[in-house]
Amino acid sequence: MSLIAQSLSRIKPSPTIAVTNLARELKAAGRDVIGLGAGEPDFDTPDSIKDAAVAAIQAGDTKYTAVDGTPALKQAISAKFERENHLAYAPDQITVGTGGKQVLYNALMATLDPGDEVIIPAPYWVSYPDMVLLCGGTPVSVDCPESSGFRLQPADLAAAITPRTKWLILNSPSNPTGAAYTRDELRALTDVLLEHPQVHVMTDDMYEHLTYGDFVFTTVAEVEPRLYDRTLTVNGVSKAYAMTGWRIGYAGGPRDLIKAMAKVQSQSTSNPSSISQAAAVAALSGPQDFIPERAQVFQDRRDLVVGMLNQANGITCLRPEGAFYVFPSCAGCIGRRTPDGKVIENDGDFATYLLEGEGVAVVPGVAFGLSPYFRISYATSTEALREACTRIQRACGALS
Repeated sequence: MSLIAQSLSRIKPSPTIAVTNLARELKAAGRDVIGLGAGEPDFDTPDSIKDAAVAAIQAGDTKYTAVDGTPALKQAISAKFERENHLAYAPDQITVGTGGKQVLYNALMATLDPGDEVIIPAPYWVSYPDMVLLCGGTPVSVDCPESSGFRLQPADLAAAITPRTKWLILNSPSNPTGAAYTRDELRALTDVLLEHPQVHVMTDDMYEHLTYGDFVFTTVAEVEPRLYDRTLTVNGVSKAYAMTGWRIGYAGGPRDLIKAMAKVQSQSTSNPSSISQAAAVAALSGPQDFIPERAQVFQDRRDLVVGMLNQANGITCLRPEGAFYVFPSCAGCIGRRTPDGKVIENDGDFATYLLEGEGVAVVPGVAFGLSPYFRISYATSTEALREACTRIQRACGALS
């Protein structure tokens, strides 16, 4: 009898973490590697937030807290939802977890029965389908091709819904593509959802504050109030506040769902770090002026990367509306030969070629449910991005 549960055979380790770890290992071995796999801002956590954490430690705020968040943090989150999203969530409609990933997992664990389906637009964040599988559900991937800007179309959503559909997971701006939905585009999707009362919506708004140009962010429950009771609005402090390691995610939603998620968390991790929660209060309630400043840096990097990739032989790249990723096509490189005679047969081969030949670590599109593409995170220094794109241009130019 095997010690390992059969359910684990249905999932795979996170490909983005695997690429990041491989890049670290190669660097440690002395290789000149530029890692473009991690979805992590290269900025530091602002001092005001770090100071709040230090003050919490010195004040002895180091004990267990309420399972799904301190009253102070829930109040700060409630104020954030009201201020920025025009959504009213009372404290008992808010949950706090150890990162956005745990919040999503708790929701799926609390709601999915065997056979329940979850619609996931592809390309998708690598963890969505595997979390659904771990929780006993069935992920239903819906292709969102480049021709649609990598956005879910209303007709495709309608076609994917069945009597067993329980959730739609909608991530805007998107990891891995950076695609974001306008208010009108969200309205077209919510019109479909209104016809199917059994379908709930999980909005992953983690990149809310990283949008560019004149794009205006909005979220499902804000666009369509009639879906308020069927929507879990998920967010966190990781990206906008450069707090990935602090591990704080949160959500607002229906009371019965929030209570069920707290039950799951009470028997798994219990409360998030008390110190991180104190820091998150400072993040959400304190100065916000650095956010647009950093977003402008990301926008400049996006423009640099998109411009240079589109000059690479065999690569085309859309300019995304948000987040800090691009999802270029390497279709023009498929079927060509590397200098040592290997044929590039898919985006996995292309990513391996970039890593082995030029020391550039990217994540192949197959990990996100759509090929032949690859994801680049431009949440790293402008100098490293310029050098990485120069290497990619050189690698593409060497294919025959």
